[in-house]
Amino acid sequence: MEGRKAFGWAARDTSGILSPYSFNLRKTGSEDVVLKVLYCGVDHTDLHQMRNEIHNTNYPLVPGHEVVGEVVELGSEANKFRVGDLVGVGCIVGSCGECLSCQSNMEQYCHNKIFTFNDTNKDGSPTRGGFSSAMVVHQRFVVRIPEKLAPDQAAPLLCAGVTAYSPLKQFMGSNKVLKAGILGLGGVGHLGVLIAKAMGHHVTVISSSDKKREEALKILGADAFLVSSDAAEMEGAANSLDYILDTVPALHPLRSYLSLLKVDGKLIIVAAVPKPLQFDAVDIILGKRTITGSFIGSVEETQEILEFWADKGLKSFIETVKMDYVNEAFERMERNDVRFGFVLDVAGSNLE
Repeated sequence: MEGRKAFGWAARDTSGILSPYSFNLRKTGSEDVVLKVLYCGVDHTDLHQMRNEIHNTNYPLVPGHEVVGEVVELGSEANKFRVGDLVGVGCIVGSCGECLSCQSNMEQYCHNKIFTFNDTNKDGSPTRGGFSSAMVVHQRFVVRIPEKLAPDQAAPLLCAGVTAYSPLKQFMGSNKVLKAGILGLGGVGHLGVLIAKAMGHHVTVISSSDKKREEALKILGADAFLVSSDAAEMEGAANSLDYILDTVPALHPLRSYLSLLKVDGKLIIVAAVPKPLQFDAVDIILGKRTITGSFIGSVEETQEILEFWADKGLKSFIETVKMDYVNEAFERMERNDVRFGFVLDVAGSNLE
């Protein structure tokens, strides 16, 4: 059975071009939250899926998984929120609830997780994301936006922010100043710099060109900037970093970055690169280095990053645009022509 009508923008084919689309929301279940979408972040993963580059796409596709909204209706047993609450929804809207990952508050690693869009709800209906007027989500996968946080500021934290926070959390409370490397300065990278700095780390931004030096040092407050194409600079920084957060969503050689790590250093990969990455075994063996991955974060960690952001008084660098600009926004994001991410003003847009 279907619920209320919603309006959004959808991709119809591998061109990834978005245009207006109307659909029915799924029926509201007893523990569901119905939210009116206010803002939604724009993410590289949206683009990959709009073009069918990862995770076979079912069209029409309504993207968006950094969703901030207002609760407008509650299921009969939904008791975590009240009508009028400001809430967020990230990358996942369901999981099995029974496996070890779910029982350990790591539901993002559940084999039966349900993604916010381009997936299938338990009732068989397709999941549709936040590029739409409204959503129905189980309360377990909804987080509260702190009062101190502006709603458009909160949006990028729900995917990009928690993607950086979840793996960096392991370094919190260190009794020494850790030397951090942030590779790539897009949506996840710029938030990674701010989070690592707020944790007290010494932060080096690693980029392929000098273009973002001023942004990294003056705007984001990084301590150092390293141009990866400059062999002398890279050699000078060899064996200097405790960890590197690798946020680059395109193919890149790992070898030169591994050489920057100290003994026991970690290279943490968080971006879904569409092609296989390569490294030489000796580059990790001789430095006892680790290449590891991290996938978004849990619902609990999503709530944590929102509180962390509000408590530390941090500010996301975003450009807020209306829905009719979304195709241009994706074009600009692809050529890195944004500081540092787009947020859609969904409630302020004409979706029909």
